[in-house]
Amino acid sequence: MTRIGLISDTHGYLDESVFGHFSRCQEIWHAGDFGNISIAEELAAKTGLTVRGVFGNIDGYDVRSVFPEELAFTCEKVKVFMKHIGGYPGRYAPGVKQRIREEKAQLFISGHSHILKVQFDADLQCLHMNPGAAGKQGWHQVRTIIRFVIDGIEMKDCEVVELGRR
Repeated sequence: MTRIGLISDTHGYLDESVFGHFSRCQEIWHAGDFGNISIAEELAAKTGLTVRGVFGNIDGYDVRSVFPEELAFTCEKVKVFMKHIGGYPGRYAPGVKQRIREEKAQLFISGHSHILKVQFDADLQCLHMNPGAAGKQGWHQVRTIIRFVIDGIEMKDCEVVELGRR
C-alpha cells in the first residue's frame, strides 16, 4: 500500500500546512508549474521523500533540467501517466489520449487548469486526477491538494484537502 500526496500549480508558493497533510504519505507527486526548483527541494527535504513530477508551462530551466514534460511509471500495480497540460476525459489536450493508450495507463495525472477534478474515463478505463492549484497565483478561489492510496491494482481513499483561500 502506497499513500500518495498529489499537488500541482504551486507557482513558487508552498503552504506550510502541506507538510502535515503529507506526513503519512510515502510518495509526493507534483503535476507541474512548480514555479521554481526550491519548491521540489523543500518538499523533499521537509518530508524525506522523493518527489516525482513533470514540468509545467511556467517552469524555467531549473525545473525542466530535473523534471520531464511527461512521466510514465508504475506504482504498485497501477500504470501512471503524468503531464501538466493534459486536459481531462472528453477534453484531452492534443495527443494525450493517444499517449494514455500507448502507456496503457490506469491513472492519468494532470495540472494546469487549476480545476480540481477526479473523473473516470470509461472509454480508456483510466482514472483522471487533477489536484487543482496549491499556489496563490491563478483564478481559483480555494487552494487544494489530494491524498490517495494505491494498493495493488486499487486506487482508493481519495481525500481532497482544502488549504484555504487563494
